[in-house]
Amino acid sequence: MNSEELIRLSESHSAHNYHPLPVVISSADGAWVTDVEGKRYLDCLAGYSSLNFGHGNPAILAAAREQLDRLTLTSRAFYHDRFAEFATGLSELCGKDMVLPMNTGAEAVETAIKVARKWGYEVKGVAPGQANIVVMEDNFHGRTTTIVGFSTDPESRDGFGPFSPGFRVVKYGSAEAVREAIDENTVAVLLEPIQGEAGVLVPPDGYLAAVREICTDNNVLFVADEIQSGLGRTGDTFACDHERVVPDLYVLGKALGGGVVPVSAVVANADVMGVIGPGQHGSTFGGNPLACAVGDAVIGLLRTGEYQARARELGAFLHARLAELGPGVAAVRGRGLWAGIDIDPSLGTGRQISEALLRRGVLVKDTHGSTIRLAPPLVVSRDDLAWAVDQLSAVLREARA
Repeated sequence: MNSEELIRLSESHSAHNYHPLPVVISSADGAWVTDVEGKRYLDCLAGYSSLNFGHGNPAILAAAREQLDRLTLTSRAFYHDRFAEFATGLSELCGKDMVLPMNTGAEAVETAIKVARKWGYEVKGVAPGQANIVVMEDNFHGRTTTIVGFSTDPESRDGFGPFSPGFRVVKYGSAEAVREAIDENTVAVLLEPIQGEAGVLVPPDGYLAAVREICTDNNVLFVADEIQSGLGRTGDTFACDHERVVPDLYVLGKALGGGVVPVSAVVANADVMGVIGPGQHGSTFGGNPLACAVGDAVIGLLRTGEYQARARELGAFLHARLAELGPGVAAVRGRGLWAGIDIDPSLGTGRQISEALLRRGVLVKDTHGSTIRLAPPLVVSRDDLAWAVDQLSAVLREARA
């Protein structure tokens, strides 16, 4: 079937919870994908950072293939021979003691919420049922009912209540707002070091360090959702590293699965993670042998520092090129190989710009009106990046004409 037929069938027989661009991808390699008609596109979304190491990364695929022939699932009712290496490696990468593996990013955020609340009751001494967590405006942590309950995006939130209590929403980027929201029942501050879905919003310099200090002073856990920003995307292993900040809990996902299987985790020290006992949290597939094999391959790639360096160097090149775009671009934000670009609304919506780039062979994703996001795999070449920016420049010229 051709693209048109496949899209028609998809729209007829699946829930309309996404509005994909009209392209049907059938194969991929590195930073490039190919549709069913054989046209190639530069992938500048990378599965929202799930594909940091590129499509079909040889080391990750080799680990997955080898594991597929041996063992894929035991459930956590038993030990398996890949778990210890994965848990140890991820703990060391994060500089923490313990890992609680899950599957999706939203599951990891829910896990962090449970851990923080349990820590609050058992360690901090918060009265039962009174724990609160400070969260940020314009956050995106997933789609579960608990998480959308503290979203400020009407599209994510409306129609899904009633919602769980216990969250206090404050302005992102304001350390003082965090300080004012904390009381004796606050157990955690949950934030994205860079807000991806909101348009790659980078907080003011010193914000993360100030939040870290506030949390320490008030005996509150600092929970960093590094699901999109972590594992090399911003030019360091974690976005928090840019301010030399170490949170109490890392929330990881997306790139941890190497674009092969869903793998997520919460990583913390024993004095925090130790509050979780048998039967209090779990997942049939969390920490399965295939996930651990893939995750361990990802950890191995990050240990070399090669991908962090690529994101840092190519990110500087990308942002320099984006700064040259001129008329039609209202703002550019980002860090490393990650950029949010606000297009002049008079030239079109983010969706329209994305569709125009699609026709030129570049895949991007819009968000919030006239903003588009660039997040290519970290294996992308300098020449391919330059070509992608050239295509955006041409689209803007056409829109101005």
